[in-house]
Amino acid sequence: MVDDTDRRIGLDVGLQIIESEAPQISADYERRRREAQEAAEREGAANAAEVAEDEPQEERVETAAQKKKRKRQQEQTLAKIKKGKGKKWKKNEDGEPEDEDDDATWDMYTKKTPLPGQLENCELCDKRFTVTPYSKTGPDGGLLCTKCSKEQETARKKEAKPKKQPPSRDKRRQTQSNLLDGIVLDGAKSLEQMCIEKVADNIRDVEEFGDLPKSLLNRLSQILSKRRVITSRTLDLFLRPDYDTIDVYDCGKLETDDYIKMFAVVPKAQNVNLRNAGQLKDEVIDYIVERHVPLKNLQLEAANLVTNDGWTKFFSDRGQHLEFLKLTWLDYSMDDETFLHLISNCPNLKRLKVKKCFRLTDPSLSAISNLHNLEHLSLRFPAPTTSPPLRDLITSIGANLRTLSLESFEEADDEVLSTIHNTCTQLSKFRLCENDLCTDAGFVSLFNNWNNPALSFIDLSSNRSIDYTQPDGPEDPTGLASAGFEALMAHSGSRLERLDIASCRHIEYDAYSRVFDGKKEYPFLRDINISFLTRIDTTIIAGIFRSCPAVKKVTAFGCFNVVDVKVPKGVALIGVPNAQDSIVQEGEMEMDWMI
Repeated sequence: MVDDTDRRIGLDVGLQIIESEAPQISADYERRRREAQEAAEREGAANAAEVAEDEPQEERVETAAQKKKRKRQQEQTLAKIKKGKGKKWKKNEDGEPEDEDDDATWDMYTKKTPLPGQLENCELCDKRFTVTPYSKTGPDGGLLCTKCSKEQETARKKEAKPKKQPPSRDKRRQTQSNLLDGIVLDGAKSLEQMCIEKVADNIRDVEEFGDLPKSLLNRLSQILSKRRVITSRTLDLFLRPDYDTIDVYDCGKLETDDYIKMFAVVPKAQNVNLRNAGQLKDEVIDYIVERHVPLKNLQLEAANLVTNDGWTKFFSDRGQHLEFLKLTWLDYSMDDETFLHLISNCPNLKRLKVKKCFRLTDPSLSAISNLHNLEHLSLRFPAPTTSPPLRDLITSIGANLRTLSLESFEEADDEVLSTIHNTCTQLSKFRLCENDLCTDAGFVSLFNNWNNPALSFIDLSSNRSIDYTQPDGPEDPTGLASAGFEALMAHSGSRLERLDIASCRHIEYDAYSRVFDGKKEYPFLRDINISFLTRIDTTIIAGIFRSCPAVKKVTAFGCFNVVDVKVPKGVALIGVPNAQDSIVQEGEMEMDWMI
């Protein structure tokens, strides 16, 4: 009760103080207001007096003539604004409008664009919406709501011409890979090719291939090996007891047990092709010998963990059954002694390919002369060899050879070419490359009056002088030059299917012009490699297209004078930048200027 009494006493006292001071507060407010009003009137009067002193007396009052003139000027300004509405104003050298007064006048009559956050009516549907920084402009310059903006964008995309999408990186890479393989897709892929690629893409979900033909299995093995996905699991897809062929082009992820599994699942294997077989060891050789696997065709690459004793055991037991043997990239085992054992135990060999076996020398070369049933021979010895054993080899077995390939025999000379001319009369394929001793005269003697049918395959790449102090070569040309090239085409041009003369830099431009003049025709030539022949230009390439109607692949790396060439449909021109962008349809290519 005491507190309430004190509160009421305090309120009464406060009200009495306010009532006593209220008249004084009101009077002070009125006084300050009057003083401010009087000061404003005095200031306005002083400004008016100053203006009146500056202006002439006759201009203080607007006459009727001045009023009429002012209205006429306003009408002219408005007419100019209407006439120039939507017009793109010209700018002077400084980038400013030529008539700044007109721009200023236009700004006065132009509606300002609302700022983000303000409200505005949609130009099309008149709906009220909030302006954002992303609001779009309508046909007449107004802003659009979200719904109308989307509709306008959709209509614009339909009317706009669709842009050609650039090919993805993966697609470009696959296209270039196909070109290097000589594959030029003409239209859509075949159903078979699409199915193979789809299976390869989903190989981890495949449980078995079923009864696929051998050609498709081989193609799948190539694709999966290229992708490096051949593992112990995927290997099982290629193995069946009724098969007689095993083709694995990349064994890099396989272990020794996987090799044994191959011959356990396929006990009647006759054709075996294993590339990158780094884990093939003596245990696998022992298993093949013990199980008497009837191998006839064997191709092994990089089987470096097989010892000389393992090779000796294998050839002693299985050598008599072998008809085709290919050994490549052996740098640990397979020396001359082991190779001699191979020759003595494999008398029925018809095809022998030995490349990059680093421990083989002249004794091995001479031993091959004892293989009198040999029909196909391909050699590449990294170790130095001499010319006499090579001549003796050709003299001994050359008459039966159908194909002869000699790579990197640097000591081979014109006498070797003469021996081939006199002995070999049944060749369809001939390769002699990476040599700087044979001369152009030697090649002319080889092809002129050669009692051998026209060749279908010729590889004479990198036969040239390597003395770079003489860029044009010696006076008597070394390697394949103009005369030898013309003799080659005269002898085998009618049946030639593949030609490789890359890096034969001593062939003159006139020789190319005479051979590929557009009048001579080489009907079967499908693949030609002319890389690093810097004299070749666009005219020669066009002549090749005209003289070789069946050509499918032309490799021309380093031919810097080939520009703006028109590539016929279905032809892969490799090594020339952007060449495939100039593909023309069949029958559209004009070469009248070549005649």
